[in-house]
Amino acid sequence: MNLLDIFSQDAFSMGTLTATINNAPHKPGRIGELGLFTDAGINTTTLSVEAKDGTLQLLPTRERGAPATQARATRRNLRDFRVTHIPHDSTILADEVQNVRAFGSNSALEGIQAVVNQRLTDIRANHEVTLEHLRLGAIKGLILDADGSVIYDLFHEFGVQQQVHDFAFTDDNLDVRDACVKIRRQVDEALGVTMYSHLHAFCGAEFYDALIGHPYVKESYQRYQAGAMLRNDFRDGFHYCNTLWEEYLGQVEGVPFIEPDEAYVIPVGSNIFRTWFGPADFVETANQIGLPLYAKQRPLEFDKGIQLHTQSNPLPLCLKPRAVIKCTLS
Repeated sequence: MNLLDIFSQDAFSMGTLTATINNAPHKPGRIGELGLFTDAGINTTTLSVEAKDGTLQLLPTRERGAPATQARATRRNLRDFRVTHIPHDSTILADEVQNVRAFGSNSALEGIQAVVNQRLTDIRANHEVTLEHLRLGAIKGLILDADGSVIYDLFHEFGVQQQVHDFAFTDDNLDVRDACVKIRRQVDEALGVTMYSHLHAFCGAEFYDALIGHPYVKESYQRYQAGAMLRNDFRDGFHYCNTLWEEYLGQVEGVPFIEPDEAYVIPVGSNIFRTWFGPADFVETANQIGLPLYAKQRPLEFDKGIQLHTQSNPLPLCLKPRAVIKCTLS
């Protein structure tokens, strides 16, 4: 059998390859692992986000029959976002599948499928770390491309200012609990009527070390949770003032996703973190609901191998960027 003829079978069709890459072992970063973002597919390459600047007002009492107070008109703003397009290809040469067969079997098809599936798994890992980077950018309010250029500045897009809280950890008398309460008030003010379950803070290494090493925090745990700081590895995170503080370990090529002296406090369960996936730029996927990943293949010139093409078209957003509090270390 000509090994290159195998790739014309249904096992290597766009639908099968796309299903394979989406069902590959899932190895996301911490953001994906926690499920903080709600995912959905869309059938367009742009998304319109409507913001309502609603306000609350106290209603005065009136005598029966008297004129009622008038409800204020709600201002609406539409903002258009284009989904990102992230293609990622790989080439499998004929020599890589020459004489390949599954262990204990004479089936060349099974062996070649194993090669293709392993390559798709490797490709998926790159897509996953890219999506993690984009989602963390949405949390921080600044979505960056791989080269560091700005894709979206959410504070500019939504016309708001970032909320920042500085922790003066060099002051041994700093009331850390009071600082945490102030952060929660900032979150509550930004969310308005939106509910959430608790706060979660992703910290850089220096910020996290300064937090758990501060005398106020140490004293709190020694007084109320005797021995906890000695028994546990606090790099896995710890609860303090209704906030889960955690050192974020994500980085690529030595560049941390969160700067060492920063932290970001987010409201979990608020449904303000969303990821939309647009359709691929294939004829057969036009105007269809988007999937997280797509895969196709085509033969190389002179049948020297095949080229795997994959792509993802994600748009992660934080719909209320002021509700994420940036913490700095001083």
